[in-house]
Amino acid sequence: MYSIEFSKIAEKQFDKLEKSIQIRIVSRLERCRIRPYAYVKKLVASPYFSLRVGDYRVILNIIENKLIIFVIQLGHRRDIYQK
Repeated sequence: MYSIEFSKIAEKQFDKLEKSIQIRIVSRLERCRIRPYAYVKKLVASPYFSLRVGDYRVILNIIENKLIIFVIQLGHRRDIYQK
């Protein structure tokens, strides 16, 4: 089973969200811990993956050799893909 780690940026973004959205994101990440590739989508021209939680997206990296799901950033879908 994979463990979940947040970057400092992702922690700040997570804390700013409403409590109900935080609960949905945590439950989706917990479900993702067993077989992450069944729930995520590979981002084009990037080594990262996107996890869909309603109108919110979680950008993450799956580190196979250490069994870690590393959350890079999260936010509303209209904001998350902008560079």
